Amino acid sequence: MTGIGGAGTSGMVDWNLAVATATRLVRPGPDVSRDEAREIVAELRRHAKAAEEHVRTFTRMIPEGVEPEDTPVLVVDRAGWVKANVAGFREILRPLLDKMQERRGATPAGAVFGAVGGKVTGVELGMLLSFLSSRVLGQYETFAPASRDLPAAPGGGGRLLLVAPNIVHVERELDVDPHDFRLWVCLHEETHRTQFTAVPWLRDHLESEIQAFLDATEVDPMTVLERLREAAQSLAGGRPEGEEDDGGRSLVELVQTPRQREILGRLTAVMSLLEGHADYVMDGVGPQVVPSVGEIREKFKERRAKGASRLDLALRKLLGLDAKLRQYRDGERFVRAVVDEVGMDGFNRVWTSPNTLPTKAEIAKPADWVTRVHRKTES
Repeated sequence: MTGIGGAGTSGMVDWNLAVATATRLVRPGPDVSRDEAREIVAELRRHAKAAEEHVRTFTRMIPEGVEPEDTPVLVVDRAGWVKANVAGFREILRPLLDKMQERRGATPAGAVFGAVGGKVTGVELGMLLSFLSSRVLGQYETFAPASRDLPAAPGGGGRLLLVAPNIVHVERELDVDPHDFRLWVCLHEETHRTQFTAVPWLRDHLESEIQAFLDATEVDPMTVLERLREAAQSLAGGRPEGEEDDGGRSLVELVQTPRQREILGRLTAVMSLLEGHADYVMDGVGPQVVPSVGEIREKFKERRAKGASRLDLALRKLLGLDAKLRQYRDGERFVRAVVDEVGMDGFNRVWTSPNTLPTKAEIAKPADWVTRVHRKTES
């Protein structure tokens, strides 16, 4: 098997094993003929192209006459999504894993990690990706190293993924017009592409915050093991005697340091803005180009809220994916309130610099952002 972005292992994670595990466990997609599959891929490509102009006109983020950096649109299957995300994880996690690699030999647990840690982590990551690969409809991959099979924008930058089997699965499950649904999904994902291509500093800002989050990780393997033990006890409904309940926090939250919680608050605000903005745009453009947008939105919101099964709900809680659902809702409410107050051009001041991004508190209270960014600069 060809290595992902180089050698198959990097000490702490066996990346090739992660891909192999996910590919082996991934569920088959919906039943479509070869001709139908070709038609679906072609239609998604057309919709992605059409969505560019719709989003550009509606958001007014890109001035007339300006052509932003082009990024590839890739229509992939579930295995293709896995490979793309493993490559992205490897890129963004490299500094942390290198640091852990240096430290592991200096601790009593180092031998354990050295013997089996990379393979165990590779299997666990593969299991996680196999679960997620059947749920993601599309994704703008911000940190995307190019490869022969997975092109990306020059300089490490971005590509848009549309996961065809998942889109078909959901449109059938919801019993909605497939052509309308495919365009609706493309509008959401194209908004993410526009956010990063129209706002040059956004990618670097996010990367800086993520690296700060990773730098604050306690890299001592025994500490990591202890935090994971506590997380497992909490998620299983048990905890050491005398300890207070954690309030049902996710695995991600349970392994954080105080410094990481501070950074995560800022990241949560940014992600709420990006997701909420994409939802606002797809619904704002929708009535003009997607005749059944009302029906699609209602059915999709219901599906998003209740999840597919009890197992799905449990895993969403474990992985913190329920927080992502709140990001869609809270972010869309923020965008709508600000646009209602100061118009689209007024809202677009949010993209001026990192200082004009909303805080987590401002996401909940949009009027505070308007006061800070508009009233103070105009007084």
